[in-house]
Amino acid sequence: MRSIRLALAQINSTVGDLEGNYQKVIEYINRATKKGAEIIAFPELSLTGYPPEDLLLKPGFIDDNLEYLNKLIPYSKNITIIIGFVDKQDDIYNAAAVLNNQQLAGIYHKHFLPNYGVFDENRYFQNGYENAVYILKDIRIGVNICEDIWYPYGAPRDQALYGNAEIIINLSASPYSIGKTQQRVQMLKQRALDNTAIVAYVGTVGGQDELIFDGNSVIVSEDGALIANAPSFQEDLLFADLHPDNVFTRRLHDPRRRKEKLFVPKEKIVHQVQLTATPEIKNKVPIKQSILKFRKGTEEIYEALKLGLKDYVGKNRFEKVVLGLSGGIDSALVSAIASDALGNKNVIGIIMPSEFTSEQSLKDACRLAENLKITTHEISIDKILEVYLQELNPHFKDALRDTTEENLQARIRGNLLMALSNKFGWLVLATGNKSEISVGYCTLYGDMAGGFSVIKDVPKQLVYELCDYRNSITEKEIIPKSILTKAPSAELKANQKDSDALPPYDILDPILRAYVEDDRSYEEIVSQGFNPKDVRKTIQLVEGSEYKRRQGSPGIKITHRAFGKDRRFPITNRYKNH
Repeated sequence: MRSIRLALAQINSTVGDLEGNYQKVIEYINRATKKGAEIIAFPELSLTGYPPEDLLLKPGFIDDNLEYLNKLIPYSKNITIIIGFVDKQDDIYNAAAVLNNQQLAGIYHKHFLPNYGVFDENRYFQNGYENAVYILKDIRIGVNICEDIWYPYGAPRDQALYGNAEIIINLSASPYSIGKTQQRVQMLKQRALDNTAIVAYVGTVGGQDELIFDGNSVIVSEDGALIANAPSFQEDLLFADLHPDNVFTRRLHDPRRRKEKLFVPKEKIVHQVQLTATPEIKNKVPIKQSILKFRKGTEEIYEALKLGLKDYVGKNRFEKVVLGLSGGIDSALVSAIASDALGNKNVIGIIMPSEFTSEQSLKDACRLAENLKITTHEISIDKILEVYLQELNPHFKDALRDTTEENLQARIRGNLLMALSNKFGWLVLATGNKSEISVGYCTLYGDMAGGFSVIKDVPKQLVYELCDYRNSITEKEIIPKSILTKAPSAELKANQKDSDALPPYDILDPILRAYVEDDRSYEEIVSQGFNPKDVRKTIQLVEGSEYKRRQGSPGIKITHRAFGKDRRFPITNRYKNH
């Protein structure tokens, strides 16, 4: 029986850290070699990190990445290396290099360049069009990159149908969003069935600005069964011993292949590249196949937020974070995520009460901090607000008190947090959720102040679910129940509630999901049974708050359409859809 040992290196690269990424690649090559792997595959653009964005406009960056690729070639003496990098020929390409026997055996250029959502690959790269199949130990292997495998008639089909590839290796950097893992695995199973080929998908893992990459590398058999998978949200080296004889047998009896191969267009010819097999390790220890449960629901989301925050802080060389503790649910969730991701010694909470802060909120903030064992400081804003108002009163004249005075309180708190950040180098975490940011129920230069927004893409109702989840995984309740049960309030005036200004969140969140994420029209949303007045008001608030969102801090993307790169609406905009 023909057999090959494959290793998938699910690594966390850092954009621009060519030396660090190179060293990590070498470490994984050495580990895979010791365990007898004959091929090791790394994710898309492993050497540069993904997405490198406008670093790709710097010729020196491209040249440096090519130097590091050349430095890797000697490491292919005892193992075939497949790795993502940026190739430069007539133009630049999102590419995969195949290194074998201390030579560059071949280069694949990504065919389909995504240009939707968070992707801008057409801005930088040219499309590839050639295909090759690599023959190692009489086993035929196709290599392609990320988007190429999402299309039924893309490179994997050509490599399998016209090049007789029995194993398809896909290098990927696929950003996480809720439900994406299950969708991706189902697609890979379908490609394996469509092409009667073993499909090995190696995904990158880690946080990069607002993006999270979940890893979840998988290997699927030619009949669509899961052979092995790597864990979510952490680095891993996944091994599998693959036996493609069943692929050959199944193809003999597949009438589709005979029918489709009757006419082979010239452009579908797939080049064949013979690779040199490395000497097999004697008495090679069998590999145990790794079949893990995929994370789902709130656990998956919570882990994604942890990783996004941890990598943003670590990769940008911060050590500690600071945030305002209001006694509300949003700051409670952000505090819990930060403590879990960074360690409680690296989280500082600032309690900033005013005359409108309830006694219960103060108690809740203190109890939360005690449960998390994070350092807190209390700074009252009453005297500062009094000075502000004294200076402004001659200019305000006889104007009635309104949201101006409310926003002053939020801005004082933002200033205090930024002062502490400047003095001690702490990263300020903004605590606004997606529901608030969508409708502008937040203060520019106030509670929007910060360097990173952990729950920027988390709707209010999901905030509650995540808090419940966090409490469920420890014996001791971390987030006090009183925080979960009290009515949401900004506490910027007496007896204030969020519902005074907004529809209840169980109504607001579905309207926002329909309008912001699914692009539903006013009429379509109303037809779902929502009150026309609520729908109209929500749409007006979303459209009128674009200027605020543009000035907010970056935040972690978890839905299929987040604010930022995903959703780019003009600030100056006269089109009305209500």
